[in-house]
Amino acid sequence: MLTFVGLGLYDERSITIEGRDAVRGADRAFVERYTSTLGGASVADLEAYHDVEIEARDRAGVERDPAAVLDAAETEDVAFLVVGDPMVSTTHVDLRLRAHDRGIDTRIVHGTTAQTAASSLTGLQNYRFGKATTVPFAYGDRPVPGSVVDTIEENRDRGLHTLCYLDIKAAEDRYLTANAAADRLAPALDDAIGVVVARAGSPEPCVAADTLDQLAEREFGDPLHLLVVPGALHDLEREALSALANAPDRLFADGS
Repeated sequence: MLTFVGLGLYDERSITIEGRDAVRGADRAFVERYTSTLGGASVADLEAYHDVEIEARDRAGVERDPAAVLDAAETEDVAFLVVGDPMVSTTHVDLRLRAHDRGIDTRIVHGTTAQTAASSLTGLQNYRFGKATTVPFAYGDRPVPGSVVDTIEENRDRGLHTLCYLDIKAAEDRYLTANAAADRLAPALDDAIGVVVARAGSPEPCVAADTLDQLAEREFGDPLHLLVVPGALHDLEREALSALANAPDRLFADGS
């Protein structure tokens, strides 16, 4: 049996009770640390909390060489731990299908996702989010990829919000910050509003709304960060951004 377990968003306590039971009842446990990571807990913290040994797998260890996970799941109960919800990333769908091809039973224990948390914390309506995108680290003087800008613009044309995941290099302990992402996006999205969500799932998350160029000048503390670029705003959403994200009145002076 291979059980995919969502860890939630912030630390070792963010997991559901069902997920906790699955981890503690497994014969072996693996954790994937390249699509995301817990901002408030290390692998050692997870091991201490669940009283189990957990083997970390990098991208190659999941996508190109998943044999250790699949071989174990053929004869044992294996828990595969993923930050957020296990099936948001296509690489985990691929691993599940490989298990299916080998006749291995699979199960999913869901966890809180970044998108639902971003909607909840900002007050932006969940059903009004379009396609998400990822803002990568800058390489030299290259501008933000056109595909990222196109996704945001296409969503805005439809009145939809865009959730921007921010690049991470977990093995290098590097995390793209929201202010750096805002700085990269601002030249291509003239006067666009941005909403920063930092440390979602923690006891004290940070939520802040302003124009992208203004957000680029601010600091938002420890990772992980998200950035939302809203589309057309409902009256209730404008009220929520003012109350929950300290959006300045000038953002909505034209009724946008």
